[in-house]
Amino acid sequence: MPKTPEDRSEPEQMKTSAIILLFVGLMIAMFMFSLNQTVLATALPTIVGELDGVDQMLWVSTAFMLASTIMMPIYGKVGDLFGRKPLFMFAICCFLLGSVFALIANDMSMLIFGRVLQGIGGGGMMILSQSIIASVVPARERGKYMGIMGSAFAVSSVAGPLIGGWLTEGPGWRWAFAINFPLGIIALFAAAFFLKVPKRAPGPRPKIDVIGMALISIVTSCIVLVSAWGGHDYEWGSWQINGLIIVGALAIVGFILVELKVSEPVIPMYLFKNRDFLLCTVAGLFIGVGMFGVLSYMPTYLQMVHGIDATVAGLMMVPMMGTMLISSTLIGFVVSRTGKYKKYPLMGILIMAASLVLLSQLKADSAAWETMVCLALLGLGLGLSMQTLVLVVQNAFPVAMVGTATASNNYFRQVGATLGMAFIGSVFTQRLLDNIKDGMGELAKANPSQPVPKVSSTGLTPQIVADMPEPLHTLIITSYNDALVPLFLWVAPLAVLGFVFLCFLPNTPLAQTLKADPAKRELVRVGADSSASLTDGSQSRTDSSDSLAEKARLKESTHDGTDHTQRSRDGDSGSAH
Repeated sequence: MPKTPEDRSEPEQMKTSAIILLFVGLMIAMFMFSLNQTVLATALPTIVGELDGVDQMLWVSTAFMLASTIMMPIYGKVGDLFGRKPLFMFAICCFLLGSVFALIANDMSMLIFGRVLQGIGGGGMMILSQSIIASVVPARERGKYMGIMGSAFAVSSVAGPLIGGWLTEGPGWRWAFAINFPLGIIALFAAAFFLKVPKRAPGPRPKIDVIGMALISIVTSCIVLVSAWGGHDYEWGSWQINGLIIVGALAIVGFILVELKVSEPVIPMYLFKNRDFLLCTVAGLFIGVGMFGVLSYMPTYLQMVHGIDATVAGLMMVPMMGTMLISSTLIGFVVSRTGKYKKYPLMGILIMAASLVLLSQLKADSAAWETMVCLALLGLGLGLSMQTLVLVVQNAFPVAMVGTATASNNYFRQVGATLGMAFIGSVFTQRLLDNIKDGMGELAKANPSQPVPKVSSTGLTPQIVADMPEPLHTLIITSYNDALVPLFLWVAPLAVLGFVFLCFLPNTPLAQTLKADPAKRELVRVGADSSASLTDGSQSRTDSSDSLAEKARLKESTHDGTDHTQRSRDGDSGSAH
């Protein structure tokens, strides 16, 4: 079959060696993003103590998550329209700029600002890494790559607290930001030299959905602010909280109306007609709530309650890293070999629910091994489910939509993660302050003749707590325990609900080649012979995935290099048949 002029300008298929070199750079970028989600977990008590900002503690993590969550769908859509290479490099540079501000921060405001910039870049590093690998590796083979990505996420998620603790006790917590620079330079080098994309095909310049991007930013901000401020900075039912809820609701309605009308929506509403996408996205949101609710505050809990230093607290998170690393990697290779995946996220999310229930039963005097077993179970559940769900979503859509679909799925998971961090952080902080206040009052009543020592609830560090005399020491560690662990039981039902949703997930076959429409499992010629019959003669199929993929091809007005390569392969394969 003759190639069109557009096809002749396309690059040849990437060799395995080139994919591996590119994959290393993508892995480093993902490692940087996930590392900075947790690297401050063990350092946080020291940071807020030095900068006198316990009342702003939740924003150190929440600001990063909020910014990255808002940017994810934007990066996904813009990458699909204009190409992913320059966007990926911009994201890394923005992340490094944020690291500079966080590195030199002398108060909480500058630190939080730096975290916002890190989040703006980190959202792109996360989404574009997954989108790029999906552009060059077929879904069936992609399982092992996604499994390795999941294992890297596991390593960084737990290595983060360990590294943060070691740096806090050694050269200082600011080095947690300094280590981003050599990693960022390597990732930039890999993107510049190993990510090959052709020039954009001539044609009308696609319109960017600016209004949709602005509205989704408002929606996300309102969700997080209500979770973070409600019952803490402002009373539930106050005009501030009610106002945010109203603005968020109006923005959601406006966003849906805009997305139904614009030519290139940032989150196309027709994505939700695909059952694979809808079920995986809902389950991913629930996973995000539980995972980051635990990861963000467990290292602080371990230091304060068990009286251990930051490094040991990081080491106690290693069982979670180990089970997540092993299970994610093994399941990735198993899925690539068998093409079957449904039972693994089902088992994973149930194990996750069980681990949250067990964590909620911890006491201030519980043995350290009990906490480590609970964390190991949580890591096992996450390893079985998290990356597999991303693979299922990517498999449901054509390459031209893989960035948008991946970003949309990750967006809702990050919304869950941000909600988990904001909600648990807000309630935990308020409960902690109330527990300390009530406990001090009880101490004063029990010993009216003795003056009660003054305790700055916003300036507590692990060392200060460890040096406190009894009964003040017991009061503080009990307050920490009673403020945090019951909250894990509150989010456990979400994991169970996620299991119910995944029960309806179809076990759609994974594509074994890169096709314009992987949902059809057929080779389709797009371009010079777009009217050619399908290779298996099943043009009459009308399932929802088919209509989605067809709509994506008809709407496509511009393509990045991956999409061009895809059409070339499809044409060559079609002619071979």
